[in-house]
Amino acid sequence: MYLCHMLPTSRKELDRLGIDTVDIILFTGDAYIDHPSFGAAVIGRVLQAQGYTVAVVPQPNWRDDLRDFKKLGEPRLFFGVTSGNMDSMVNHYTAAKRLRSNDAYTADSRAGMRPDYAVTVYTRILKQLYPNTPVVLGGIEASLRRLTHYDYWSDTLKPSVLVASGADYLVYGMGERPIVELARKISAGAAPEEIRQTPQVAYLTAFAKEIPGTVLSRLQLPSHKACRASKQVFAEHFKIFEEQANVTSTPVLVEPLDKVEGPAVVVNPPFPLMTQAELDGIYDLPFTYKAHPRYKGKRIPALEMIQFSICLHRGCFGGCSFCTIAAHQGRQITWRSQDSVLKETAALAAMEEFKGHLTDLGGPTANMYAMQGKDLALCRVCTRTSCLFPRVCKNLETSHKPLLELYKAVRETAGIKKVTIGSGIRYDLFLNANGFLDKEGERYFKELLRHHVSGRLKVAPEHTEDHVLKYMHKPSFALYRTLQQAFLEEVKKEGSRLQLIPYFISSHPGCTQSDMNRLAGEFKRKKIWVEQVQDFTPTPMTKSSVMYYTGLVPETGEKIFIERNLQKKALQKESFFLK
Repeated sequence: MYLCHMLPTSRKELDRLGIDTVDIILFTGDAYIDHPSFGAAVIGRVLQAQGYTVAVVPQPNWRDDLRDFKKLGEPRLFFGVTSGNMDSMVNHYTAAKRLRSNDAYTADSRAGMRPDYAVTVYTRILKQLYPNTPVVLGGIEASLRRLTHYDYWSDTLKPSVLVASGADYLVYGMGERPIVELARKISAGAAPEEIRQTPQVAYLTAFAKEIPGTVLSRLQLPSHKACRASKQVFAEHFKIFEEQANVTSTPVLVEPLDKVEGPAVVVNPPFPLMTQAELDGIYDLPFTYKAHPRYKGKRIPALEMIQFSICLHRGCFGGCSFCTIAAHQGRQITWRSQDSVLKETAALAAMEEFKGHLTDLGGPTANMYAMQGKDLALCRVCTRTSCLFPRVCKNLETSHKPLLELYKAVRETAGIKKVTIGSGIRYDLFLNANGFLDKEGERYFKELLRHHVSGRLKVAPEHTEDHVLKYMHKPSFALYRTLQQAFLEEVKKEGSRLQLIPYFISSHPGCTQSDMNRLAGEFKRKKIWVEQVQDFTPTPMTKSSVMYYTGLVPETGEKIFIERNLQKKALQKESFFLK
């Protein structure tokens, strides 16, 4: 039994551990899985390593007498609240706004185990029951709703989640450092003014002029009220936010709700990037890589998908307009040491359940490991939203050598029979219109096909029409053709039966029915059946969602076509399947 190695989830478990009052209680919309791919588990383990007692309440029932919110009592320091690994609305609804029938993050895929807008619902209940105990928000839902944002499901501009929830603090991005700092300050009895100066924390203040601290510069964003009154203002709001998110020295962002001198959301600058040693330390924590025994062997699809996978790095500099990764993890890459990865590989290989197959060795993007600017001083002042679009930055180091060395070392680890790469690759990191960028890029592609693809190489050109790809911040479709040619040549040379499977997005801002007809025609002519087409879903704090709501490109103010009709959105997707 490994219960003693898991964070407690019940009064009985606390009693068994001899704990009366817990320092911190974490509420999550996911099942409790003790794995470094799950945010609540990571934050809990990090706080535990700092000497705090931590408990987890997974998927509390918000529809009964609220016993799940009461069973562990009041924590000594604070409650932590997260919706889980996904925004609860993305988790619950399709792009057509239809309720999903299952939930991969719940035992036996059972739907309905978390509320819509979970962060807000959980926090309101906690504030009702324990009005004097701080509530700290974290995770993807809170992080990407920290400022005014478009909410697709209500078709409205919503203010920061701090406003609706009543939470005291919001940790955005990867939260290990700020949560430890908050715990330290609250434990020491620091004044609210001092706590509010914690980096990478957002909060709501009643009077903008009373923002603590005078050293850091401040930048005022357009107010929430002004954004609601004008789509042009909201587009400008996002443009400013995105530019500031790209530079290293960010000011304090202040977003008034209405009047300049009134209530405002304040977002402090982030902590500096984690060092490699700090990141290694996260993955050195005693994760069990299992679901809590409370689930008694029930299937949790999300765990099955990632249980035997390894994350190599954080961050993504691709800058795709529809992606949330940069807004949450940042654009700069922080990567683990080879020793750290090999240590985790050996630990997984030693598990009784492991059958020899590592299902992923990647990250937000599979092949950005150990990549960064050649001159980091230039990166610190750069405001480009993508290091790859419209062309690969000359200052970007794109060598695949460290990744190739790591792949080889993992393959040679005792107990490892096969390593497949489940994360998506960016082929513009090793290819251009003229072919491979360098010998290492060519070697990476060939080794990927030879050792790390299980039947199908899945890539995401996203569209065929260059004007749509421009709005997506993706490379020209001509580059996919170059990849396809290189793939076919290598497959023929090796005598393998691998398939290249492209993925696409329909109804993205700027995409018309005619564009989708041309996309479908491209593949019907080539007798390639496209297996997956994803209908575009506007998610909070992405450029694509801003374009969808405003009909404008934030950088230029250009007006673009938006398909908002759900039936016509569905028709765009169905273009592939019409005979």
